[in-house]
Amino acid sequence: MTLRSEIIKKGIERMPHRALLCATGVPFSEFNKPFIGVASSFTDIIPGHITMRDLERYVEKGIHTGGGYPFIFGIPGICDGIAMGHSGMSYSLPSRELIADMIEVITNAHQFDGLVLITNCDKITPGMLMAAARLDIPSIVITAGPMLAGYYKKRRLNLTSDTFEAVGKYKRGLIKEEELKILESLACPGPGSCQGMYTANTMACITEALGMSLPGCATVPAVMSQKKRIAFESGVKIVELIKNNITSRKIMTREAFENAIIVDLTLGGSTNTVLHIPAIAYEAGIKLPLDIFDKLSRHTPHLCNMIPGGDHYMEDLDRAGGIPAVLHRLKNMIRPNLTVSGDNILEIAKKAVVLDEDVIKSLDQAYHKEGGIAILKGNLAPDGAVVKQTAVHESMLRYEGLAKVFDTEEEGMKAILNGQIKAGDVVVIRYEGPKGGPGMREMLSPTAAIVGMGLSESVALITDGRFSGGTRGPCIGHISPEAMEGGPIAILRDGDKILIDIPNRRLEVKISDEEISKRLSTWKPPEAKIKFGYLARYSKMVSSASSGAIMV
Repeated sequence: MTLRSEIIKKGIERMPHRALLCATGVPFSEFNKPFIGVASSFTDIIPGHITMRDLERYVEKGIHTGGGYPFIFGIPGICDGIAMGHSGMSYSLPSRELIADMIEVITNAHQFDGLVLITNCDKITPGMLMAAARLDIPSIVITAGPMLAGYYKKRRLNLTSDTFEAVGKYKRGLIKEEELKILESLACPGPGSCQGMYTANTMACITEALGMSLPGCATVPAVMSQKKRIAFESGVKIVELIKNNITSRKIMTREAFENAIIVDLTLGGSTNTVLHIPAIAYEAGIKLPLDIFDKLSRHTPHLCNMIPGGDHYMEDLDRAGGIPAVLHRLKNMIRPNLTVSGDNILEIAKKAVVLDEDVIKSLDQAYHKEGGIAILKGNLAPDGAVVKQTAVHESMLRYEGLAKVFDTEEEGMKAILNGQIKAGDVVVIRYEGPKGGPGMREMLSPTAAIVGMGLSESVALITDGRFSGGTRGPCIGHISPEAMEGGPIAILRDGDKILIDIPNRRLEVKISDEEISKRLSTWKPPEAKIKFGYLARYSKMVSSASSGAIMV
C-alpha cells in the first residue's frame, strides 16, 4: 500500500519534515502508518457542536486501534439560528465554500491519507462533503447528532414552534411575556442540532443515505453514548478505507445521489438540500439538474411526518430504526451502492427493521403520494423555484393573492409584525438571492411570524432568498433568476396578482409578456449592498440558486 503521506515522511530529503513532525510528538514507530486528518468543527457557540471534543477523543482512539495516526484540525461553523434575521445570515451559505476550501488546503498541504469529518449543522455538513468529493481520498463523516425535545406543560418543545413562531403568537396576544421567557429557557434543553427535520438533520440523513457515514449515525441523539461508539468505529473504518483504497467518489456515485434525494423526499426534508446536493455532486464531477428533485418527488411517497410540518422529532425517528429503517421501506426504489461501512446500501436496507409503524409509515399508508419537495416554474421563475409541499396546508396548494413587495427581509419582517399583511396577500421579499443578498439569507423569522400570527392558511411568501428547514406553509424560495440578475421577481409591483399552483408546478404573475418586457427594459440593478470583503467577492463569483449556488 502506497500512502499519500509518504511524500512528507519518506527519504533523506524529508528529514526536515520528520523533524517538524517529531516536534509535535509523533513517535518514530508511527511514521509508517496512514496519516489521517480529523476535521472538527467544534465551537462553543453552536449547540450541535459543543459535544465534539468528546467525539474527537473517540475518533482518535478508533484510528489508533485501526492502525493509523490522527491529526485534528479546526474548521469554523456558523449557527444559522443565531445568525438568523440580521446581516450575519449573509455569511451562512457562503461559509459552505470556505469550509470546502479550507479542508482542501489543509489536507493537500499536509498530504493526509484520509479524512474523518466531524460535523453537524446546516452549511458545515455540505461543505465537508463537498471537500470529500473534491479531494477524492478515503473519507468518512460523523454528524454529531440531534438535540432532544424540550418539555413544558405535558408537551414537547422545539426551536421553531416554540421560539420563532412564539414571537408571532406573542404579537397577537396569544401568549404572555412570562410564557415567552419559559419557552426561551426550555425549548432547546441541551446539545445537538435542532430537533426536527430542519437543514442540519436533513443533511445528516442525506449523508447517511449517500453512504458517507455509518448506519445509525444521522439520528442518534448527541447526548447518547452510542454516538461515541459510532465515532470510535468511524476511526477504525477510515483506516480500513485507506487500506482498500475506497475513495469518496467510489461511494458518492450518481446512484448514491439519487438514493439520497429519495430519502430526503420521503422524510419531507429541508428545501436547502436543493442547493447542497447539486453542489456536492458538482464536486464529485456529477451534474444534477434541478428537475431531478421534481422527477423523483413525483414517484416518492412521503412516509415520515417530521416537525416542522408534522409531529415527530428526530428522537422518534431514531427509536423507530433511523435511516436504515427508512431505507428498508424504500428498498425497491433505491439502487445498490457502496457505503463507508463496507456494506452495500441495499444490504443495510434489507437487514433493517421498522420499530415504529407510526413514525415510518408503510408505502400504502403514506402521508402523501409525492415527496417533500416540488419545483415550480413559470413566468415568475423561468429557471425554477422550490417549495416544501408536504408542509403546506391543503387549502393553500393552489393560491392566488396580491403582491406586497419588499426589497429586504427586514422590511418584510417589519410589515408582518406591524399587522400590515392581511389575508389574500403574497409577501414578496427580493434582492436576497446568492448575488443580491449577498449570501441568500434564510427567511425563518418572517415565515415563522406569519405562522405565529395565524396567517399561514391565508398568506403566502415568495423570495429569491431561501428558507430554513424549520419553515412551513406556502413559502416559495430560490426564485431564479434572482432579482439582482434581472429575474422577473425584480419587476413585481404592489398589487400584482400572483398564482401559486403547487400540484401543477406553476409560479406566475398575472401580467402579459409585453408588460413584463416593458418593465424589464427600464429596470436597473441596485447598488451592491456589500462592496468589500468576502461577501463582495462571493457575490461576483456565485452562480444561480438553480445550479446549487456554487462558486465558479
